[in-house]
This record gives sequence, C-alpha cells and structure tokens, in this order.
Amino acid sequence: MSAQPAIVPVILSGGSGTRLWPMSRPERPKQFLALTAAETMLQLTARRAAGDGYAAPIVVANAAHADAVADQLAEVGSAPQSIILEPMGRNTAPAIALAAIAAGGGDAPLLVMPSDHVIADLDAFRAAIERALPLVGDGWLVTFGITPDAPETGYGWIKVGDPLSTGVHRVERFVEKPPLDAAQAMLASGDHVWNGGIFLFRADRFLEALGRFVPDMLTAAQESMDRADRDGVCIRPDADAFARCPSDSIDYAVMERDDRVAVAPVAMGWNDVGSWDALHAISERDDSANAVGGDVTLIDSTGCLVRTDGIRIAMAGVDDLIVVASGNDVLILPRGRSQEVKKLLDAMKG
Repeated sequence: MSAQPAIVPVILSGGSGTRLWPMSRPERPKQFLALTAAETMLQLTARRAAGDGYAAPIVVANAAHADAVADQLAEVGSAPQSIILEPMGRNTAPAIALAAIAAGGGDAPLLVMPSDHVIADLDAFRAAIERALPLVGDGWLVTFGITPDAPETGYGWIKVGDPLSTGVHRVERFVEKPPLDAAQAMLASGDHVWNGGIFLFRADRFLEALGRFVPDMLTAAQESMDRADRDGVCIRPDADAFARCPSDSIDYAVMERDDRVAVAPVAMGWNDVGSWDALHAISERDDSANAVGGDVTLIDSTGCLVRTDGIRIAMAGVDDLIVVASGNDVLILPRGRSQEVKKLLDAMKG
C-alpha cells in the first residue's frame, strides 16, 4: 500500500480587505495585519497547516503583495514551495486551478484555505482533516462545514446529508446567502452548517472536475502556467492567457455541480473576521468589555473596540463605539454598524 502523499496547503491571499478599513487597505489587506494575535493572519494560516504530513505551502496572491508574502512567511519559518502572483483577480476557482497545476496535478491532497480567517481550535481542525482524508483519497471533494451559532445571512450554508463515514457526510445541497427567516429555520433544524470556504481534495480530481464543468477555465489556467515567468519560488502566470479565465468561485464552478461532494462538520472556533464588530467579538476584552490595541486610554467607557497603529487615542464616558485610527485616517462608528465601512468608503470616493 503506497504512503499517503503529503497534504499541500494552498493559501488564497488575493483579497483586498476593505471591510477593516482604515487598517486594512488594498496595498496591505487584513491577511498581512496582526489583528488577533502577535502574528499576522497569513502567518497563523501557514502555521496551522505545517508539520508532519504537510508539504510546504503554495500561496496564491496579488502580484503587488509578492514581497509581503515572502517576508511574512520567512518570519515564521514557513518557506513556500510557490508564490503564484495572479495578474488579475478571477475569483477562487481559477486561483485554485493555478495552485493545483503548480502542485503537479497529481494525487496530492490540496488543503485550500483563505489567508485571513481565524481558527481557534486547531486540534478540532486537524481531526476533521484526518476524518476526511480517506474519502479524499477515493476522489471525493470535501468542504469543511462550520457549526453555526447564529442565523447569519452573510454566509453560504450547506445542508448536511447522509453519512459517508464517521464525521463526514454527503452534501445534500448548497444554500446561497439566505434571507433571515430561512437562516433562522436552518439554524433551528440542526442539519445545516456554514460554508467556511475551506476545502480538501486531490489536485487531479479538482482539475478533472474543472475540465468537465468549466473547460475554458482549465484551458486558460493551464496556458497561463505553461507561459508563466518563474523567478525562484515566484510564479507569474501569463496575463493574456489568464485574462481569458472566466471569473467564478469554486462553489459555483465545481462544488455545486459535482456529484461526489462531502462535508465534514466541525466546531473549531472559526471566524472570518469580516468586520470590526466580528473582531470585537473574538478579541480579549477588559472587565468593561473593551478591546483595545495600541496607544489607547479609556476612562468610564464600556463595550468599545479601540485600535491605533500610531496616534494616541483617549476616550471618556462613551459606550459601544468602534474607533480605529491608522495613518491620517480615523473611523468612528457605533458598535453594530461596522458593515457600513464600505458605504463610508464609497461616500469618500464620491
């Protein structure tokens, strides 16, 4: 019996991260920031898929972030086997295709992870991976379903179907971002999970499915890699060829179409840190429920998130505020309204 090939971590680092403005910006999005620990989100992601049984990671990133990726991974001793620099964003399915090709397109399992999520319970995550591996070896495409704790309308959901093995089930259906009443019903049913965007499958199996469902995408990705410029670990796919890739997510392009898709439900302290409110919820807080970072002084204030990477902030007698200062920009919002950052950015552009 042949040995199990090492799992290849594929870290998707193409996001621009504007929801955490002003600290996160297109030139330095949130995966390059230390928001939840001393290390950055990218560094934490690389660390959680390292050690025995894991190969060096493949990172797919924006071409403008090549140095940041290399420098940050070097700091934590996680030298990548490849940094694939996308000439333009084409969503997750083409990005994963580039990584699958770079990995050799064989039977190596790819563990696909966003670069900017939090997983607090690493043991639970690793255990879910181990449960899924036998099915992955048999050609199943596996997604990890996050045990839900709220009727979230901003996430995709998955209905958990019949068991395939211990802790791994057939996907009965994917549900796009639902209205609130549907989300409440799915939460109450107990047989739905959130789609956290973390996947495990063999490289050859993913490329085969892509060739069946979106052949133009596979052809364009393969041509862009065939013509790529290579400089050390950096791979720059050919821009003209990659531009012909249809832009689509892995969910739409493959996962919702294939008939051998499984889900491994797992409670692992997952959070996509999609807003300042989300960061407040998972941050360490003082006795007055304040989460602070940087040069901050608070008096008689409760329930605030206050962060600065430069200027001093002093606040007194305020409750439930989000105050974030970075460079010359200051964001002030009531807690609970941090989803309006995008609206503010649009207003400032206008």
